[in-house]
Amino acid sequence: MISFDLTNLHAVSNAHGLSMDEFNSTHDRISDYLDKIHARDQGFYSVIDDDSVLDNIETYVAKVEEKYKDVVVLGIGGSSLGNICLQQSLKHLFENERKNAGRKLHVLDNIDPALIREIEDVVDLSTTLFVVVTKSGGTPETLSQFFYFKERCESQGLSMENHFAFVTDPERGLLRKVANEHPEIQTFPVPQNVGGRFSVLTPVGLLPAALIGINIRTLIKGARKARDQFLNKSFDQNTPFQLATIQYLLGEKGKTMTVMMPYSQRLIKLADWYRQLLAESIGKAKNEAGETVHTGLTPINALGATDQHSQSQLYNEGPNDKLIIFINVNDLGAELTIPNPYPDDEKVAFLNGVSFNQLLKTEQKGTAQALTQYDRPNMAIEIERVDAEHLGELFMLFEGSIAFLGEFYGINAFDQPGVELSKNLTKELLMKR
Repeated sequence: MISFDLTNLHAVSNAHGLSMDEFNSTHDRISDYLDKIHARDQGFYSVIDDDSVLDNIETYVAKVEEKYKDVVVLGIGGSSLGNICLQQSLKHLFENERKNAGRKLHVLDNIDPALIREIEDVVDLSTTLFVVVTKSGGTPETLSQFFYFKERCESQGLSMENHFAFVTDPERGLLRKVANEHPEIQTFPVPQNVGGRFSVLTPVGLLPAALIGINIRTLIKGARKARDQFLNKSFDQNTPFQLATIQYLLGEKGKTMTVMMPYSQRLIKLADWYRQLLAESIGKAKNEAGETVHTGLTPINALGATDQHSQSQLYNEGPNDKLIIFINVNDLGAELTIPNPYPDDEKVAFLNGVSFNQLLKTEQKGTAQALTQYDRPNMAIEIERVDAEHLGELFMLFEGSIAFLGEFYGINAFDQPGVELSKNLTKELLMKR
């Protein structure tokens, strides 16, 4: 199970950290906030109970098992970040470079023409499946990619039904219209009450994951564990509520930036995924009373130990406006001893008999201790290992915490009017060109 180490939140001064009394002060809000969340009819925590989704995905994957060498996901934002995280976290870190790798996953999460053009240098269209992912069915970036690769496939005599799968709204949008016109194309629905940034545990993330051999049932098993905590009305058991409490109370003390810093190479893309989840959910101009509040917490992603050398100076001596959340992994999946050819040299004697595992974990402790001495609030989320079950737990932990955080701020955590405005302006500008 996931656990929290809040020692350093309580160790820094009260002006910048949280006392135990402060931390426990919101326990009586859980029931009310859960009622409000239920009333919003958001499905991110209930869709994981639908085993038919898993059945349908596994049936499709078994049917196409021998057809494709590459899977290319066409999607952006919530349609891509979860997939990138799943691959980075649960596959070999150099999966696509391995000579005997299984089916390779490529996620085209931008419309840079170099990215779109150069994917054709590494995949053979005749053995490639394009998974087109757009919740609305009308995302311009994704549709433009789809139109391009549809034409490229047809120019080689390759049919849509054999080289495309859709993940989209069950009723609306252009992609659904195309699917209705071509019922032979395999299409998976995104539940209408699940927003894109909350959709990694729907076919948006589950289909590409299954196509590259990730056990999606184990992923969902972990998510269900964290969901049960999310619905628990006991403060001591509800880790999503605890996390939201910490972020909200520290936000009130000026800690308006949240740094997620995993000490695991496998989890850096989780920090990327969380960045959208936090930014798009909590950054709002108005609260639900119609008052202008311009609320939000700015997410920052970092990687230990890499970003000790690029960001720690700022965190330690710059503005005291950040909460640093470490993610620590007990079992890193490999144990490597550091050979020291200079054991008597005092400059490197501290490496004698030390493993890379010990070095990484010790550097995290040193970083946390330094932050604490500089009076900077920091905490750790701890997991046993990076596997499908723990990753499913982490996804649901953070999605649940965001739902609670929205209630703390009195805003709708599930809309994104600021994003919609820029989309509409883009369309208008293109029409006027």
